[in-house]
Amino acid sequence: MAERTVKILYIASTFGHLAAFHRPYLRWFAARGCEVHAAAAGEPDTLDGVSRMIALPFEKSMASPRNLAAAVRLRRLLREEGYQMLSLHTALAAFFARLAVQGMGAKRPCVMNTVHGYLFDAHTPPAKRALLLGAEKCTARVTDYLLTMNRQDREIAETHRLGRRIYATDGMGVDFSRFQPATPAQRAAARRSLGIPEDALVLVYAAEFSGRKNQAMLIDAMTGLPENVWLLLPGRGALLEACSARAKAGRAAARTVFPGFVPDMERCYHAADVCVSASRSEGLPFNIMEAMHCGLPVAATDVKGHEDLLRDTGAGLLFPHDDTAALARAVRALAAADRRRAMGAAAHRSVQRYALERVFPQLTGLYAQALDGWLEQQGGNVS
Repeated sequence: MAERTVKILYIASTFGHLAAFHRPYLRWFAARGCEVHAAAAGEPDTLDGVSRMIALPFEKSMASPRNLAAAVRLRRLLREEGYQMLSLHTALAAFFARLAVQGMGAKRPCVMNTVHGYLFDAHTPPAKRALLLGAEKCTARVTDYLLTMNRQDREIAETHRLGRRIYATDGMGVDFSRFQPATPAQRAAARRSLGIPEDALVLVYAAEFSGRKNQAMLIDAMTGLPENVWLLLPGRGALLEACSARAKAGRAAARTVFPGFVPDMERCYHAADVCVSASRSEGLPFNIMEAMHCGLPVAATDVKGHEDLLRDTGAGLLFPHDDTAALARAVRALAAADRRRAMGAAAHRSVQRYALERVFPQLTGLYAQALDGWLEQQGGNVS
């Protein structure tokens, strides 16, 4: 192992993000003998391998003064702790963490930023795009390793040179062990538990209720779909109550189910016939990949992240963002059971490349390369 203790700091907007996507990698660093700390907003979760949890006052608004306060605290923390690597996740936290790194000089830590989806693309309003792209450009020179997980983000990063070294990855890897195609008995039991008729055509969209996820579009589309179509919307978030009220005001309230937070999400996929998404932007969405592994075909907006999973795979249909009529056409096209079965089988096959057991060695290889190279540059090494 190392001649000195190697210290790693994981940073994200929330501890929930770290708990959801990074547990295997936190354990991996700890198993190599590294001292691993985690910094984020929200209630600290129990994370195996993490020896210190650090609360930061991140808020979703980029303009919030609390985010600058978080950057100031991080700058002090970096000097006190002497981390060798920062592993950055989520756009807001990554930006303010890199602000904290700027100006630290030659002894600064190695910075690895994993892009879980830039919050802009070619269709973003020009002023917003300029602001968000400008934030990435001004922190690019302290971004030693930049990991992207979809085609459009990789092209953005390479075109604008948003990192010193840019690598395309297959995301963080998904543990598919719970997400298998349903047996007839599992399907029937799942529908009974959710109050959904056995003969319904069920659409499922598992996501945080937010403007970006755009559940409102699906709710509006339900009024123009046949009476046998049901919409299942598990999740929680700031817009849950507004979406529930929107459904009640429409004609499809009885066919729209809000089960809230669901710890056994495989039950919702087992109850469904089609996975849908109305999201405005994605990185590489776990919810769709889990549904695909359960053998569900997908109807989703033609945005980054979705196109990587669906274009040329035979796993589903893409439709223009915010086009309710196009969504309804996609759902009607998937009403035929034979077509759903064929696309569901293609979905199950094509999503295997994103399995945790395949992605884990790719990412840990990059982590080892970055850390070993940085320590050698700084006069140390790891075994």
